Amino acid sequence: MSASGNLFSLLDPAFENADRPFIIRPDGSTITYGNLREQTGRFANLLAAKGVKPGDRVAVQVEKSPEALALYLACVRAGAAFLPLNTGYTVSELEYFIGDARPSMIVCSPARHEALSTIGEREGCLSTETIDEHGEGSFLQAATAMPAEFETLSCSGDTLAAILYTSGTTGRSKGTMLTHDNLVSNALTLVDYWQFTSDDVLLHALPIFHTHGLFVATNVMLFARGTMLFLPKFDTEKIREALPNATAMMGVPTFYTRLLGEPWLDRAATAHMRLFISGSAPLLAETHRQWTERTGHRILERYGMTETNMITSNPYDGDRVPGSVGFALPDVAVRVTDPETGALLPADEIGMIEVKGPNVFKGYWQMPEKTHSEFREDGFFITGDLGTMDEDGRVTLVGRGKDLIISGGFNVYPKEIESAIDALEGVEESAVIGVPHPDFGEGVTAVVVRTAAAGTVEERHIVDQLREHLASFKLPKRVVFVPALPRNTMGKVLKGELRTQYRDLYRPGGAERPA
Repeated sequence: MSASGNLFSLLDPAFENADRPFIIRPDGSTITYGNLREQTGRFANLLAAKGVKPGDRVAVQVEKSPEALALYLACVRAGAAFLPLNTGYTVSELEYFIGDARPSMIVCSPARHEALSTIGEREGCLSTETIDEHGEGSFLQAATAMPAEFETLSCSGDTLAAILYTSGTTGRSKGTMLTHDNLVSNALTLVDYWQFTSDDVLLHALPIFHTHGLFVATNVMLFARGTMLFLPKFDTEKIREALPNATAMMGVPTFYTRLLGEPWLDRAATAHMRLFISGSAPLLAETHRQWTERTGHRILERYGMTETNMITSNPYDGDRVPGSVGFALPDVAVRVTDPETGALLPADEIGMIEVKGPNVFKGYWQMPEKTHSEFREDGFFITGDLGTMDEDGRVTLVGRGKDLIISGGFNVYPKEIESAIDALEGVEESAVIGVPHPDFGEGVTAVVVRTAAAGTVEERHIVDQLREHLASFKLPKRVVFVPALPRNTMGKVLKGELRTQYRDLYRPGGAERPA
């Protein structure tokens, strides 16, 4: 499905039923579609009054609230680019983003106002306003005096709608430029593919500074004309309270592993649910199987990234294979190529995943050379993810290209080893990395979290069991145990941090154990 133009204008049919609830807060109060339209109108008028023009950027670092969502939509209406920033970023980190994007307005939490005002003034920002976790602050106060009617900017689908910065764990963060068409095309596709309707009530416990919670969840529900149960954050007890009123939930793998630890989770508690979706980080096949055993539901795993929105999905009807991210979405082309030459690879061979379609971003903000280097001549975007595609078109990820380990001249794919380790008794989860090794170039290293009842699982025990399943060059040179793996806010394991932490493991005195 496709449509072109201003995203907000294309939502006009959703606002025809003004009394329909769009957001239900934990206290039971509601924000209707009519309320939302009026609030975005006031916000858009305030943006214009403060000097924000079409094409300008609005940087936003605030706690999750319905008002923050309304600000996103107000930027869309006014033709400005919405720039959401992770609430965990420090002032020092924010200085980089503000200096790079040079926004016309900054909206932040009251506690950050003084520091960000100073940075903003230095970078030519016109105004710094506040919104707190309750949706109150200087921005809201000023907006109350604004008219609710606003003429939504007429624009082409190629107009910039948002800039989302990549995590920057391997270098300078890049501003991903997403257009109105990027967001609209993906939302319409997902509404249809996942069969969302106005009868759906989505349990929303995700952050809204990220593609998953902001675009996948919010835009899908807007275009479906559905309702969201809007939780400030993930909390198992709040999920338990809200679940009976929901029909669907989108989450990251951590949501599902934590819920599996709750004694109340069973088939009766989830019998009314239509769909559970997981993304933003790989879902362990074991988690998938345990969830099915406990609830009777098969989690629908999908695959996407900041630059592309959603790329593939397991089917709504049909086999949802544990460990697979499914098939290319309609209107999206996916292929697997040789990372060095770009040559197309046959089925089931590991290579670079490349994607082309209306979902793919416009480019990196003020980085034309980087943008050019990330695209093939025929327009396919090089994702940086390694994976396979079988003869039926089903995609399976094996890891990030930067996570590939070259040990003794052999290519080692961490996902394969992680899957083998995670299947062992006494292992909760693992991360496999490559760190400098004097003989092999990189030493295959496993960082393992034991289960609560597995105090006796040791390094030799794990490697001995792996010998039965893996070639010798794939065996970990060392296994180290940690209480938990470092993760970002979306649940992705921060392998860069692990590589830094263990970079001296094989230096003299590191006591390497022969594998």
